Amino acid sequence: MGCDRNCGLIAGAVIGAVLAVFGGILMPVGDMLVEKTIKKEVVLEEGTIAFKNWVKTGTTVYRQFWIFDVQNPDEVVVNSSKIKVKQRGPYTYRVRYLAKENITQDPVDSTVSFVQPNGAIFEPSLSVGTENDTFTILNLAVAAAPHIYTNSFVQVVLNSLIKKSKSSMFQTRTLRELLWGYKDPFLSLVPYPIPTTVGVFYPYNDTADGVYKVFNGKDDINKVAIIDSYKGKRSIYAVFGSDIELKGIPVYRFILPAKAFASPVQNPDNHCFCTEKVISNNCTSYGVLDISKCKQGRPVYISLPHFLHASPDISEPIEGLNPNEEEHRTYLDVEPITGFTLQFAKRLQVNILVKPARKIEALKNLKRNYIVPILWLNETGTIGDEKAEMFRNQVTGKVKLLGLVEMVLLGLGVVMFVAFMISYCACRSKNRK
Repeated sequence: MGCDRNCGLIAGAVIGAVLAVFGGILMPVGDMLVEKTIKKEVVLEEGTIAFKNWVKTGTTVYRQFWIFDVQNPDEVVVNSSKIKVKQRGPYTYRVRYLAKENITQDPVDSTVSFVQPNGAIFEPSLSVGTENDTFTILNLAVAAAPHIYTNSFVQVVLNSLIKKSKSSMFQTRTLRELLWGYKDPFLSLVPYPIPTTVGVFYPYNDTADGVYKVFNGKDDINKVAIIDSYKGKRSIYAVFGSDIELKGIPVYRFILPAKAFASPVQNPDNHCFCTEKVISNNCTSYGVLDISKCKQGRPVYISLPHFLHASPDISEPIEGLNPNEEEHRTYLDVEPITGFTLQFAKRLQVNILVKPARKIEALKNLKRNYIVPILWLNETGTIGDEKAEMFRNQVTGKVKLLGLVEMVLLGLGVVMFVAFMISYCACRSKNRK
């Protein structure tokens, strides 16, 4: 009888040990199997679920615009006063609804290149007004003229055309004109062939954005869909911010760091954005990036909305700005198992540099340089409820179930082993007595 009982206890302990070992083995093996299964479907190549959803996203992407309406244009022109602006918006468009084109795989560096056709559909129900709403804004052509044409004689000629067209430092334009283009009266008088249509995003519809080059995930699943380069140049990067939960799915939130807009003194990687010494205060100003080389010499600067994280000298000439980290930061939420971006908010501000020009009457009274905010945008996309449920069931749900099974087996095995061994030792001690 004692032997049977001892044998039973030993058998129980052995079973417990086996369960514990099996649970321990299942952890790396199960994780490996899950990763292998997931990797097969999340790589961006023909035939995978990820590729199908990536080529033409099922997620609705919106781009919201807030326009900086200038409140005191005459004061600025005459007295070089601070520019008072009032933010108006949002005006919302649906974008990125067209399938990617010219998709080319590169097996050497595990990347895929493509262009994204542009298209924008106005969404009245998500906007505060219509595309015919008007704003007082900087005259884009007049502000750019002295930057593109630095010769004094040429500026004298341009001044006569500016006056003849009754143009000034500021102008009134509709939302549609500002964003998508309008025939500029000053440029229309220039006696030689130049583009005469001006707009912040002109041309847009029926054009394509790119070339983008992103990692396809074949060599490293954690890099899938991450941008390697844009138009052959380095892309702006993001850094880890925090762990959050999105619609029941654990994600990593990555944010655009202030360092991305730092001066070359603070971040040497930004040296290529400092193209002159005066406006940048000998390359010490921060918070804006000069992209004029990408805009045919037009003095365009990008920043975070409301000059978030910018040096005081940048925002000092502008009144009415209220930078807010929560509202104006850029972030993306990445699911760590697949590397998919399930939510993002890209927030950027478009600014134009305007400076004094003695030969152009509209600008000759200015006593300082202004980096004038024109608008800021918020481009957002979030995984839909239906796809989030599918994702939970097919990815995170299975991983959680596997993890639960692993822990139950390991925990039950350890408890059984310890319990039966204690009972066996107790029985042996009792028998000796």
